[in-house]
Amino acid sequence: MNKSDALEEVIVVLHRPEDPVNLAAVVRAMKNMGFSHLRLVQPVSYAVSELQRVAHHCEDLIERIEHFATLDAALADRHVVVGTAAIHHPGAPVSTDLRGLAGELAARSQRERVALLFGAEADGLDRVALDRCHLIAMIPANPEYPALNLAQAVLLLLYELRMAVVGAASSVRPEPQRATQAQLERLFQSSEAALASIGFFRYNPAAVMRTLRQLAYRAALQPEETALLLAMARRIEHAAARQESDEDNG
Repeated sequence: MNKSDALEEVIVVLHRPEDPVNLAAVVRAMKNMGFSHLRLVQPVSYAVSELQRVAHHCEDLIERIEHFATLDAALADRHVVVGTAAIHHPGAPVSTDLRGLAGELAARSQRERVALLFGAEADGLDRVALDRCHLIAMIPANPEYPALNLAQAVLLLLYELRMAVVGAASSVRPEPQRATQAQLERLFQSSEAALASIGFFRYNPAAVMRTLRQLAYRAALQPEETALLLAMARRIEHAAARQESDEDNG
């Protein structure tokens, strides 16, 4: 796979962006760095002409913008989701080594589909969005003023990723492909239902499921492994339902 193909496997996802000017600046940054796939989740209303005033000669990228009603739909076909944040979030794996992270993502993009996820300008990614991230990237900015403009953050990450792809070796050791985010979400939903059916949750189910998510992300589950765990979770749920039915009938 050449560098253009690798860049094609990386998308930028903006979750609830609030300013058309920032949208346009993101489009321009993507064009500068050679990335062409932008997905918007519940964006502010905007006119194409607003984007074109800032993102000059980016008509091709603007025409290709995809809109999604939910974040899960926007991430469904991705194998790796890297979120961004200006502050630490307890329990979430974090990297401040953007150059090292870019090198890892450059290698992964040659065999897996990657999403770079950015939150709303005012508040960043919310808790639900952070739970969808396999890793959180933090730009090592001035700790007294760490919050970057949305387009600036996008540009910095894409620059590092472009440099890593350009400098990457042409041959990459083959590795098994990860499960997609959609496959993982089905596993998480069924696992939560199965655990609830056997009375596992003694406290805060959300905290338990958040830990389970991070375990799955670190394990880099393959599709076959995800399918096996999904089948196990569904069998547990069915068995619990049968036992409850037998007790009611007995």
